[in-house]
Amino acid sequence: MKAAVIVLAALHAAILLAFVLAPYPYADQHRDYPYAPPSHVHFSGARPFVYGLAATAGGYTEERSRTYPVRFLVHGRLFGVDQPGVLFLFGTDGLGRDTFSRVLYGGQLSLLTGLLASAVALALGLLFGASAGYFGGWADRVLMRGGELTMAVPWLYLLLGVRAFLPLHIGTGETFLLLIAIIGGIGWFRPARLVRGIALSGRERPFVQAARGFGASHFYLLRRHVVPLTWGVLITQATVLIPQFVLAEVSLSFLGLGIGEPVPSWGNMLAEGRQYYAILEHPWLLAPGFALIPFLFGYLWIADGLSAKYRST
Repeated sequence: MKAAVIVLAALHAAILLAFVLAPYPYADQHRDYPYAPPSHVHFSGARPFVYGLAATAGGYTEERSRTYPVRFLVHGRLFGVDQPGVLFLFGTDGLGRDTFSRVLYGGQLSLLTGLLASAVALALGLLFGASAGYFGGWADRVLMRGGELTMAVPWLYLLLGVRAFLPLHIGTGETFLLLIAIIGGIGWFRPARLVRGIALSGRERPFVQAARGFGASHFYLLRRHVVPLTWGVLITQATVLIPQFVLAEVSLSFLGLGIGEPVPSWGNMLAEGRQYYAILEHPWLLAPGFALIPFLFGYLWIADGLSAKYRST
């Protein structure tokens, strides 16, 4: 599990520092280089370099008459090349935008959506689950039956149905907040059900009964004794929900119901590769999908380790 934590920390740091690590801003267009292939970085001598790139009838070819050294800490970024040279580590899209830079910037939005939506879902799950488990009665029945009804609908269809009721043409900021509210508001039931079980057993603990006998209020008992019992479950659930909610954002943006151009997210970047011929001719368009893999497996690896740890204790 430590290896997964280290890898995830490094990947999150790289995405957080996209404004330094990306060689170009995400909206920069190199109109002379649509669908340019990944640059070949050559190592000869003291500094890596790339050759010039020229468009031909069959694609692109390297112009070996001139070289462009890869410079570090240039123009406020970690690396880059002097103009008119270009450096496309993951190639470009149809508008000549650097895919590597857009993967880094798009990761900021996709991962932040997953993190904030998970925070919303866990907060609602803690509130509803603790209330249902501690108080029982009608509150328990209403909250749990409502959550079960939500879980009965397939996850993707529910997201699409809720999003379809909202305006399609809204700003990027509003869309981002709506995605967080929709995904987090739908995903609260699973953590709530687990919290409810802990609250049901916690309210019968001897120390809770003793505190109640001394006149402690319900709010005090929940805050001081019952809620702290749920931290382990909430942390484990966070590692499960974050990748699930990142995939939810990617799915909605891929289908055109999430973040739209020109702001990148991994979902709307993958949408450009929906056609088979596009992937066949320009496989680097799948770079956002490959970027998802270490994040998903890293979080699930941590979740598995935490689950084993709490089961053993």
